[in-house]
Amino acid sequence: MNIGLGMQIFALLMLAVPSAWLTIPWVMAAQALSGIAKDLNKMSAKSAIKTLVPDEQQGALYKWVAILTGSKNALKGAGFFIGGLLLSVLGFQYAVAAMAAVLTLVFIGSVISLESDMGKAKAKPKFKQIFSKSESINILSAARMFLFGARDVWFVVALPIYLGSIFGWDHTLVGGFLALWVIAYGFVQGVAQRLPARRR
Repeated sequence: MNIGLGMQIFALLMLAVPSAWLTIPWVMAAQALSGIAKDLNKMSAKSAIKTLVPDEQQGALYKWVAILTGSKNALKGAGFFIGGLLLSVLGFQYAVAAMAAVLTLVFIGSVISLESDMGKAKAKPKFKQIFSKSESINILSAARMFLFGARDVWFVVALPIYLGSIFGWDHTLVGGFLALWVIAYGFVQGVAQRLPARRR
């Protein structure tokens, strides 16, 4: 969790540089680092839930993970709106610097509050044990990694630029549109765990 927060802060600081430095490869590298940090935090949070749910209630784990995933995307949607507002009010460099400052406070709180051994595996697996014995699952996992990477690059970088340049939307409107979309997406993810039970 803390490594992910630290990487996210570093990714934001990569963007808080003079405009001349913000080349496409630099921005894409910052986005890639941010995506890795996001997944580290997401997996850490899911692992923490697994340790907090009592052994006799492991059946409820699916429900809690679905709620966590949905709430995470709802917060991401709120982040799009706040990001668009910050861009309009502060400008790009000050906006990313402000986000890095807030995340630094969260990072400090996390270091102080979280138990250092939470979610740690009792036995450290060897590198080859990380991969599945099934080749099909390994291929599917690799495809998922590239699919999620492509989604993040399109949704976070390309789509806002497209909406602004083609439709002439300002930062607040672009951020608001993406916010509503992701919040709705998060809501669907949050209630998805109820659908199998209803079908039965």
